[in-house]
Amino acid sequence: MPEALLTAIGAPRDVAAIDIGSNSVRLVLYRLEGRAIWTVFNEKVLAGLGRDLATTGRLSVEGAAQALTALKRFAAVIEGVQPAHTFVAATAAVREAADGREFCDRVAAETGLRIRVLSGEEEARYAALGVLAGIPMADGVAGDLGGSSLELVRLADGEVGRGVTLPLGPFALADARGFDADRLRAAIAERLEAADDYRADTLYAVGGAWRTLAQVHMGVSAYPLRIVHQYEMDAAEVLGTARLIARASKTSLEKWPGLSKKRAETLPHAALVLEGLIERLGLKRIVLSAWGVREGLLYEALEPEIAAADPLLAGCTALGARQGISPTLPGALNGWIAPLMAALPPVFDRDRDRVLADAACRLADLGARLHPDHRVELAFDQVLRAPVPGQTHAERAFLAVAVNARYGGSVSTPESNTIGRLLDDDQRQGARALGLAIRLACDLSGRSPQLLVNARARVEDGALILSASEGYADVLLGEQTRRRGKALAEAMGLKLDIRSGD
Repeated sequence: MPEALLTAIGAPRDVAAIDIGSNSVRLVLYRLEGRAIWTVFNEKVLAGLGRDLATTGRLSVEGAAQALTALKRFAAVIEGVQPAHTFVAATAAVREAADGREFCDRVAAETGLRIRVLSGEEEARYAALGVLAGIPMADGVAGDLGGSSLELVRLADGEVGRGVTLPLGPFALADARGFDADRLRAAIAERLEAADDYRADTLYAVGGAWRTLAQVHMGVSAYPLRIVHQYEMDAAEVLGTARLIARASKTSLEKWPGLSKKRAETLPHAALVLEGLIERLGLKRIVLSAWGVREGLLYEALEPEIAAADPLLAGCTALGARQGISPTLPGALNGWIAPLMAALPPVFDRDRDRVLADAACRLADLGARLHPDHRVELAFDQVLRAPVPGQTHAERAFLAVAVNARYGGSVSTPESNTIGRLLDDDQRQGARALGLAIRLACDLSGRSPQLLVNARARVEDGALILSASEGYADVLLGEQTRRRGKALAEAMGLKLDIRSGD
């Protein structure tokens, strides 16, 4: 475990990760704030190192040249940034090529980068760790599709289970006779016979080709939130998208917006592999994970206390803390509104509702430094689209609606069509009540934990009861508190009862 990552939880540090895959070579720079992990730089080159592996057993000459050029640039970037630690890992192509070690030696000589070549077992494990780092409650099978191989790993109860590596990447399936969907389906089905023990309801899909497929699905279904991480697709719908891609000509794929020529070349293979997995494993849904091997390497290196933290709460803490609010305010808010939240019907489930309420309290001052004329819209958009993992798209929408209400936004909310697609009426009402409760607590106390402790709120006999400690009624229960309390009571379907002497 790199000692550079074993620092105090509150100390930000920069980390670099280079992933040398069969198709792409990528550098990602991360900023770590405890368990909150932010991508601050991301660059890739589709070198196609493994393009010739199936026919020659060696790395592509052109791909190796492109990869080396990219790695020289990446080494220069790292030299300039001086991160606390750098991970450099290579996967299937370098692992399997007869000249893989020669390539690593050349990279070391010309760039100074020392490449760790992951075994198939290690690659599968780190991909699964990356999924868990971004989706802690993942339960099913993680599948990482690279240019040469597919790794499948079981996930359950926050633990990585056994895995298998299969030669199912687009380069491993290359056929000199050209692309033939039916012939390719037969080859995929044969190679997937070794995956019968990995039947599951959910596949957590990792890899650039599958991310591209998800973006195609978003376009076809007119999905309003273009965030790939934790994007969920029904297996039956995915089959339709996969078959649409498999039928499309290479020329037509290259014309699709945002689809590069090199990605268009491998996308049909990736679509047919996903189709085969759905049928072989009996999958019911596909959940995309933008986190994989690189994040798995980073996650393993975190101090255990940091790694165990909830990524959603850590991300919300980091976002909120940038506004300079009191570090004790979120906890004070969460404790104060707890009796009110307990009186509401469950939105997701009781345990998850408590986590989301905690997250919303950590975002309570997200708009403090935003222009007041645009605060509602800007805060709403930040929460809906923040690169914070550990939340479904519905939960993103829930927190955005809560923040909208916290800053006095209307019931309609910004992007009402997006919210209507992601949340049902009960979820929207629950989110609004949560935001109004936080607004009440913040405005009643001036965002002071010391003042807030002298006021109380509870639900009793169909009423929202607000009261204050002796000597604090005039200070805390004025006209603004009455307005905020009335708005919350109406949202909860209650009467407002202010008791100055209770």
